[in-house]
Amino acid sequence: MKIGLFAMGTNRMAGGALLRVVAANAERLGVATLWVPEHVVLIDQYASKYPYSRDGQLPAPTNAPILDPFLALTCMASATSKIRLATGICLVPEHNPLVLAKVTATLDFLSGGRFALGVGIGWLEEEFVAMGIPWEHRAKRTREYIEAMRKLWGDDLSSYSGEYVNFKNVRSNPKPVQGGKLPVIFGGESAPALRRVAEYGDGWCGFNLTPDEAAAKIRRIEELLKANGRKRSDIQIAVSPYSKPITKDDLKRYRDAGADEVVLITLKPPRAEAETVANLEQIAREWVEPAAAL
Repeated sequence: MKIGLFAMGTNRMAGGALLRVVAANAERLGVATLWVPEHVVLIDQYASKYPYSRDGQLPAPTNAPILDPFLALTCMASATSKIRLATGICLVPEHNPLVLAKVTATLDFLSGGRFALGVGIGWLEEEFVAMGIPWEHRAKRTREYIEAMRKLWGDDLSSYSGEYVNFKNVRSNPKPVQGGKLPVIFGGESAPALRRVAEYGDGWCGFNLTPDEAAAKIRRIEELLKANGRKRSDIQIAVSPYSKPITKDDLKRYRDAGADEVVLITLKPPRAEAETVANLEQIAREWVEPAAAL
């Protein structure tokens, strides 16, 4: 069982110095993955419902300094050599797919093949409106974008024809170290989200789930994989309890449910390097070491 850390890059990190400290020490202590979220803008008043809180509100101030995930991950890549780096999650339909393919390929290239693209279709309609991007049909748009990016990642000369993306005989370099197999890991717990995982995803990151809740979702993913002619070994599964309290014993329950990684949000807002390192060392003692022993 592996342990990842979520919500990297959402605090004031002294110009990136503490971000590099977090990354280097997380790698030293055996953390498997650093996950960085994405929001281009936040809105003070919104009608959209955040899916992981009872009141439908994002449990963070709307002036929270959410870094661009790709720049934050590049910063962390410069301080590490082994730890996996992932978006958790990238709002794919907010991007131009050719630009996003270039950015992700570059990050994977610079990190030596350590990047995973965690993706979602978005929950905050007001953000899409502010960016001038259609909210409707964003799931279909996401699928086309990912299909097109896989062409750009893997083909020397790339072409794609769809409703939302069209290009012919273009070259996009550098290629990811992982080529067209750069992992695309879907977030989301709805029935359509699980279908996306089974139909064309390389993984799933379930959020705000107890071990029992995760087990039910994973069983459904396994059923859908079989229906699509795929195997459980075709995907990787990460699960986060998010705001739900867990114990060390729950790590085994997540493993038995089929999770490969448990993603924790236990890093306190960093104030100084020594405090940050001490916090990470506590996480390692309480979670990383017990998980590795399973």
